[in-house]
Amino acid sequence: MASVLLIEDDQRIRQSLATRLAERGHHVESTARAMEGVQRAVEGEVDIVVLDLGLPDVDGAAALQMIRAVSDVPVIVATARDDQAEIVRIFDAGADDYVIKPYSTDHLEARIRALLRRTQAVAEQQSFTIGDLVIDVDAHEATLAGRPLELSAKEFDLLAYLAERPGRMIGKRELLAAVWRQPYGGADKTVDVHLSWLRKKLGETAAEPRYLHTKRGIGVKLVDPDS
Repeated sequence: MASVLLIEDDQRIRQSLATRLAERGHHVESTARAMEGVQRAVEGEVDIVVLDLGLPDVDGAAALQMIRAVSDVPVIVATARDDQAEIVRIFDAGADDYVIKPYSTDHLEARIRALLRRTQAVAEQQSFTIGDLVIDVDAHEATLAGRPLELSAKEFDLLAYLAERPGRMIGKRELLAAVWRQPYGGADKTVDVHLSWLRKKLGETAAEPRYLHTKRGIGVKLVDPDS
């Protein structure tokens, strides 16, 4: 079963969910405050986060951005907000799923199981193909249109991390935490330099990107140039 972190300020909902998920075999931690939840999500052994948006100290959307800056932990946003523009904004900010209140424990747990299945499938996948780019994690090899790419260890790790999350805009803080093991941040220049080297080896430039697309102040994503 999963280790679930509930970030929910409604005491009745929080206690009810914690009790019922625990009865189903999950290990559950809970908090009513966003900043405490962010700290637990980043530093703890958490499999999945269930995040409310209307929190007393920091809005849940901001908390989501903080988590995404340094962690790839799956996040289900569970909230009463049902505005379509808001839902799109939250997904763009990095949410993996969105559940609208009121919802049953059975419904939420089904979403948790489905999300963990997808996460596990990605974790078990060891080869990724994006356009003409193929990354074999086990062999620690990458090819472009059948031509081997000569990559440093960090260049490969960076490319593999992006390939595991195709199309998702990933912040530099998350990359520093995951690839360089710097959970509290580091020099953004480190990421920029390695991206520059990767672009050169992929035959592209920042001005004319094909695989690596960046947004200033947001992050970078790896995409199929032909899609």
